Amino acid sequence: MNARIIDGKQVAQKVRQEVAQSAAALRARGVVPGLAVVLVGEDPASQVYVRNKEKAAREAGVEPFDHHLPATTTQRELLDLVARLNADPTVDGILVQLPLPRGLDATAVIEAISPDKDVDGFHPQSVGRLWSGLPGFVPCTPLGVMRLLAEAGVQPDGLDAVVIGRSNIVGKPMAALLVAANATVTVYHSKTRDLPSIVRRADIVVAAIGRAEFVRGEWIKPGATVIDVGMNRIDGGGGGGGAKLVGDVEFAAAAERASAITPVPGGVGPMTIALLLSNTVRSAERRAARTAD
Repeated sequence: MNARIIDGKQVAQKVRQEVAQSAAALRARGVVPGLAVVLVGEDPASQVYVRNKEKAAREAGVEPFDHHLPATTTQRELLDLVARLNADPTVDGILVQLPLPRGLDATAVIEAISPDKDVDGFHPQSVGRLWSGLPGFVPCTPLGVMRLLAEAGVQPDGLDAVVIGRSNIVGKPMAALLVAANATVTVYHSKTRDLPSIVRRADIVVAAIGRAEFVRGEWIKPGATVIDVGMNRIDGGGGGGGAKLVGDVEFAAAAERASAITPVPGGVGPMTIALLLSNTVRSAERRAARTAD
């Protein structure tokens, strides 16, 4: 293995320390950063994610406000809660855990969140500001990828980048951030022809398609930087059985050719919560500035 491993856990810890310092400074001024976490239903994976976010928030000096609602919650009830959180001056960020139970319209809920508290960066206004090059909240996972690239000493300016996947949560905002950083960006999707040849030209590969080991190691350009956003659970095989987590990239083979690569787990994953907390503290800092005025 030749590639340098980009340690997402280490970088995420650094970000959390920065967040904790900023949160402490705000608390000294009488402003407590607050994150409202809304969970609807009993989805086990969502419950784990929410617990992790709440724990990380407390450790960083951000006060989490829990709103755990039953799966029978109506659209009107959920929108009413969002309206109350929008109006609550102690809430700096609103996170509605997705996916929502069947029958609830996630798009309408996201659009109901105040852009000033949209720390997930999913609101259409946040998206528009991102693509327009204006300040605003950016989705946490792509923002985390940019921080990992910076920590690895990778400057996208003038480089060829491929983003594999075009989701609203990762692929599209990832492309926008790389364009803003002066990279030349190709976004792969289901209609793209001859992906291997496109990847072989790329100096930066960001894989976010949700298919286990979809990107083959032989596709990687020697010396490229590979960021693997995927997290797929597959049969571990062997006598022990069980499942294991793998990314969207064939890790071992890719690491033989890349100059730097993120592992799965322990790469991009830890960055998402860290940047969520960072966005929340940024929102609290804006509140503090308004109060000072």
